[in-house]
Amino acid sequence: MADTQSTNSRIVLASRPVGAPTQGNFRLETMAKPVPANGEVLLRGVYLSLDPYMRGRMNDAKSYAEPVAVDDVMVGATVCQVEKSNNPEFEVGEWVLAYTGWQEYGLSDGEGLLKLGKAPTAPSYALGIMGMPGFTAYMGLLDIGQPKQGDTLVVAAATGPVGATVGQIGKLKGCRVIGIAGGEEKCRYAKEILGFDECIDHKAEDFEQQLATACDNGIDVYFENVGGKVFDAVQPLLNTGARVPICGLISQYNATSLPEGPDRTSMLMGTLLVKRIKMQGFIIFDDYAHRYNEFAQDMGQWLSEGKIQYKEHLVKGLENAPGAFIGLLEGKNFGKLVIQINQPL
Repeated sequence: MADTQSTNSRIVLASRPVGAPTQGNFRLETMAKPVPANGEVLLRGVYLSLDPYMRGRMNDAKSYAEPVAVDDVMVGATVCQVEKSNNPEFEVGEWVLAYTGWQEYGLSDGEGLLKLGKAPTAPSYALGIMGMPGFTAYMGLLDIGQPKQGDTLVVAAATGPVGATVGQIGKLKGCRVIGIAGGEEKCRYAKEILGFDECIDHKAEDFEQQLATACDNGIDVYFENVGGKVFDAVQPLLNTGARVPICGLISQYNATSLPEGPDRTSMLMGTLLVKRIKMQGFIIFDDYAHRYNEFAQDMGQWLSEGKIQYKEHLVKGLENAPGAFIGLLEGKNFGKLVIQINQPL
């Protein structure tokens, strides 16, 4: 099971992007494989999660987490195997969920590692449906969105790892689910595979009209992943007492200035006031880490019963991570984007 490789490839932040990131903002480096000290484990990265939040970490701006420093390894959740252990709590070959970032190998003293067992059925699922995206969908919808039988639920980025899960949980809770996605293929997948009642292509010229027609009784819950023109179309359709969990605003992540046009803040605030709308942002592990077991139990059961469908977009090779990440921000992925860094031991 030992690996003879002596080097560690890693991708660092070479410079901070202005607007959309480019390949030039990343740098692939090769250095010596790290050696674990007493009490440490050497982690061999097998799968790396790519997620929209990483764009914010590339900025030198105050947020809920520290930015990545220039010349530091890009951050990210990983599913790893223990290649060498100087820690009695971990065995060689054991799978763990870690945060070693965009690199082949990392060291850990064991703190913060989540054990996945010796032979998990689908280890990469810990980065998706059983990990942060699935947990985000579950808590954002059920705790903030509070869906009720017969509600109309609209979810943006409907075929992404969060949106697809939100919509399917909504169906389990008795909602009429309307997805918003980019392109006919994704919309067809949302209806035929995920079981959404309708899915609207936001690229269509008459997108706003299509959405209004599909939501002829208004919108009770809107799960926000996108912002921009999608929210502009949703806002007038929100019903009195609507709930809006704010998970992400991917359309705005590359923006370098405020959008053109009149200031619509007062209109939005007026809508929130008059219609008594609840709009709340959340950071999943900051706000809900104590409820992970509740999520894991429900999601594990739904998956085993075939009630939740899950799609993974796998890209092989750490060197392909920058291009895949750029594509993610452009909506080119179809499903949960995962980089396979190494073969398992």
